[in-house]
Amino acid sequence: MTRDEATTRFRHWAERLIAHHASTSTPSTPNAGEVYQVSTISALLDGVYDGDLTIAELLRHGDFGLGTFNHLDGEMVILDGQCYHLRADGTARLASPTDRTPFAAVMPFRTDFEIPVRTPTARADLLHTIDARLVSANLVHGIRIEGRFATVHTRTVMAQTKPYPPLTEATHGQAETTFEHVTGTLVGYRTPDFEQGISVAGYHLHFVNSAFTHGGHTLDFVLDNGQIAVSQASDLHLHLPTTGPFLRANLSSADLSEQIKHSEGSGD
Repeated sequence: MTRDEATTRFRHWAERLIAHHASTSTPSTPNAGEVYQVSTISALLDGVYDGDLTIAELLRHGDFGLGTFNHLDGEMVILDGQCYHLRADGTARLASPTDRTPFAAVMPFRTDFEIPVRTPTARADLLHTIDARLVSANLVHGIRIEGRFATVHTRTVMAQTKPYPPLTEATHGQAETTFEHVTGTLVGYRTPDFEQGISVAGYHLHFVNSAFTHGGHTLDFVLDNGQIAVSQASDLHLHLPTTGPFLRANLSSADLSEQIKHSEGSGD
């Protein structure tokens, strides 16, 4: 065997090995009915704002979801397989595949049922309507609400610098924006109460307008008319960091629920 033949054979073997590893270590399609979550909301509360997972890697696990970016730099919306970075000034842009996240949750969105909305409906009434249609409150549900909104009140956290403050302090400097007479989509989850601390129990929704140029974490809204789509999930894949800040974080604070409500700006 010549040197060139040996080199070619080795290259082909290496290519087959890499292809096999990729096919077994990373699913070609996301698992239906599974939410893939990076870290926990309790870690975010304790100031763990840096993660290793890239947006490109995150999108291998779903086409729908939300989260944040390293340094707590704004909010994240994943819709139809595209990841949007919502900034503190209320603007939005496509995220870079190399951006990283300390907390995010994604799923392959598959509509289980829809609810049309024909008359102006406030947040509390709309969420009650969804709750009434759920088979069980003990499962995770992806929530997509698309339409024309009379108002959407949002906030977006600003990028933090080390030493990182806890989330309840970081949100003191949040920028709030109210959008009026706007079309767009609310993206998020309804999570069971027993997941409080792992995720945000109840409803957690982010907003992006139909032009994908503005948005933020949703505090309140009134939907004039539109469509609600709900995707049920019964599996949770929890990807935990192995870095020092996460390993040292206090993940079981006595007032965890109050901290989450304060940082999320929600009474749920």
